[in-house]
Amino acid sequence: MKAVRRNFVMVTWVLLIAGLVRAIGADQPPTPAPQIPAAPGAQTPATPAAPAAPAAPAAEPASTPPTPATPHYSETGADTCLICHAEPNITNIFRTKHARPNDPRGPFGHGGLQCEACHGPGGAHVDGGGGPLEGMVDFGKNAQTPAAKQNAQCLACHQSNTAHDWASSAHAANDVACASCHTLHTIKDPVRQAAAQIEVCGSCHQAEHADLNKLSRHPLREGKMACTSCHSAHGSTAPVQLVKNTTNETCTSCHSEKRGPFLWEHQPVAENCANCHNPHGSVQPALLKLRPPFLCQTCHAGTGHPSFVSTPQSLATGTNPSAYLLAGGCTNCHSQIHGSNHPSGRAFMR
Repeated sequence: MKAVRRNFVMVTWVLLIAGLVRAIGADQPPTPAPQIPAAPGAQTPATPAAPAAPAAPAAEPASTPPTPATPHYSETGADTCLICHAEPNITNIFRTKHARPNDPRGPFGHGGLQCEACHGPGGAHVDGGGGPLEGMVDFGKNAQTPAAKQNAQCLACHQSNTAHDWASSAHAANDVACASCHTLHTIKDPVRQAAAQIEVCGSCHQAEHADLNKLSRHPLREGKMACTSCHSAHGSTAPVQLVKNTTNETCTSCHSEKRGPFLWEHQPVAENCANCHNPHGSVQPALLKLRPPFLCQTCHAGTGHPSFVSTPQSLATGTNPSAYLLAGGCTNCHSQIHGSNHPSGRAFMR
């Protein structure tokens, strides 16, 4: 048994020594083979050269876009602008409230930025000799500057007064710019004049503008009223941007005799004047939507009541009837149609 163990130990030592010798030999670099000198006169065959790879096409230099100039203000303000922009339609601004030098709230007041207070920094525009309006604001209906950015310049001053409801207005929701209606570089803004305002508003509201040419209408064309007599263009919490809370409040601010309260109320009148009237214009008298009795019959049934149009053939008086009978209008009898305070005025006849 001892002899077997001794042989096992010897074999283990032999294998261990053989592994160390193999590892040492692997770490040594291989010995180069000796070169045999060529015989005299013998020529060494040349090794064929590998074919050269085709040259890659030269890359074109990438075009680097020009770096936009940093927006900055001009050195002399309006004096710099007037070198090029000296037309009367520009310089008329000096005859408006915006250019008063003694008003500290205005852009031309002491320490104000003058033209650049509204149009933004124009130094880069000047340095480029009147180049692109980089960083500036262009105003107008067809301007490249978005309407929201144009309006932000105006609201910076006018947010607290005329335009406090602008954010909820229909004009703001439709991206209408302030400069689409207002013209500041003029002595008098046309939209602030009653006679000219209907043309400014009518450029968009064409259906309402056409109603002003109908037989029955409000005196807007004569300059006695304006669109802003009833509507608030800068926003309102009332329907259709009315200046009052309701249609009736707006109408009765002029038609006070129809305001009431009455002892006998006519329900559609108390509800909304526009139930019977078209405020922008109508081909019927008194701005009515339909001529009586057809207008009244939209609510009142004609059963048991002579609500049809009479003719000479249908009247007992013959061929020469009274005009009051022939017309057949409901208000011929029901004259107090807006309401009555008479104790017997239940049918609005007195």
